[in-house]
Amino acid sequence: MIKPYQMYVDGRWKDASTGERFDSLNPYTQQPWASVPQAGEQDIRDAVAAARRAFEGGWGQSAGLQRARLMLRLADILERDAKPLSLIETTDNGKVIRETGGQMLFAARQFRYFAGFADKLRGASIPLDSAEVFDYTLREPYGVIGILTAWNSPISLLSNKLPAALAAGNCVVIKPSEHASVSTLEFCRMVEEAGFPPGVINVITGDGRVGKAMVELGGFDKISFTGSPGVGRQVAAAAAMNLTPSILELGGKSPNIVFDDADLSKAVVGALAGIFAASGQTCIAGSRLLVQRGVYATMVEQLVARANSIVMGDPADPATEMGPAANKPQFDRILQAIDAAKKGGARLVAGGGRASGEALKNGLFIEPTIFADVRNDMDLAQQEIFGPVLAIIPFDTEREAVAMANGTPYSLAAGVWTRDLSRSMRMVRAINAGVVWINTYRMVSTQAPFGGRKESGFGRERGEEGLAEFTTTKNVMIDFSDEVRDPFATKT
Repeated sequence: MIKPYQMYVDGRWKDASTGERFDSLNPYTQQPWASVPQAGEQDIRDAVAAARRAFEGGWGQSAGLQRARLMLRLADILERDAKPLSLIETTDNGKVIRETGGQMLFAARQFRYFAGFADKLRGASIPLDSAEVFDYTLREPYGVIGILTAWNSPISLLSNKLPAALAAGNCVVIKPSEHASVSTLEFCRMVEEAGFPPGVINVITGDGRVGKAMVELGGFDKISFTGSPGVGRQVAAAAAMNLTPSILELGGKSPNIVFDDADLSKAVVGALAGIFAASGQTCIAGSRLLVQRGVYATMVEQLVARANSIVMGDPADPATEMGPAANKPQFDRILQAIDAAKKGGARLVAGGGRASGEALKNGLFIEPTIFADVRNDMDLAQQEIFGPVLAIIPFDTEREAVAMANGTPYSLAAGVWTRDLSRSMRMVRAINAGVVWINTYRMVSTQAPFGGRKESGFGRERGEEGLAEFTTTKNVMIDFSDEVRDPFATKT
């Protein structure tokens, strides 16, 4: 049966004003399993108005302790219902249950972390030249935040934004991807149970037209977007027309760099997890593996053996190690990129096509794919594929590795594998990336800020820096002297 869902606006469940709906397809079976409303402009206006009323009606001036209590209650509910919510997300986007389950618990951790900041939004006193003027700052919420998330990890991506926005005192309108909306709508049932006031958290659904209209119509005080660089440019341009500041978390072509002196047992696992976890559908995927010549052959051999043994199947089965592509358009894009790489001169050493087998026949499965002897100027090494496709590139010197690492339009994440402490410190300084991992990869923490540069976007999520993105600074100056500062008085 196809389960019908409604949007959540102003504390109420409602259908779209358009009367239109669309089906969500399970990427494992390619069968519809849920029906979601297609919002129109009136729905967007209603959601923004509800958020504005909630902000001006008390949430924006509420005590931090009050916001923290609700956020902690929501975290408890999210943790309690992590298993059913993870199954819903797995059904919606095909990510394996062993990963979505952990992401739900991490989302609860994010709410608890930022709840701790809700009553600690301190300003600062600033000494001025005059001893009789007292100056201080206040950290205040922006107001209404527009949040647009991608299909690869809806709740995880939402938890990078929503807890910080709420802790700071903002209200939000959320628009999840049309390819994976259901877990976000189910999350709203938890919001209801936690007791958030109507209008503080609103969710509207629909295709790219809804996201475009959200940004173009205005009414938001800030936009936070996660998605592709192409759409990110459109979001930034449309937001700029309304003079709306934005946070963009976009794509990556992250280098994972292995030196001769690395612990290869750890580096192989790091490289494998860096690209094939989440079926490669993550912005921080280590899709470029730079390997020093002395261990190049060994790394290629071991990675091919491990890739060929990855278990694919029902993503809801805990035994499954890699699931399908999340949707048909992405499935087609990945296969097209693989075909182009074959024609472009890279040496295919593992995978290279649609996965076969009785258990996989109905799903959007792609073999774990590895290309060796890749040049850094090939499209395979320059363009984000967002799928289980690894490009292995040999290098000789540290300087060459740095040039390759920085030699793409992206600048999100990087990994370095070496036992040499001095080298690791040099690489940290030399690599142009928002995140650098040493002897690990794809590790995240709610306390650690995350974000990129160049075509990987701007702004930060998580950590104190992520909280600061959702606050604005007000300066207050108090003259407590007896002096009359009349600029028009005649001087004697």
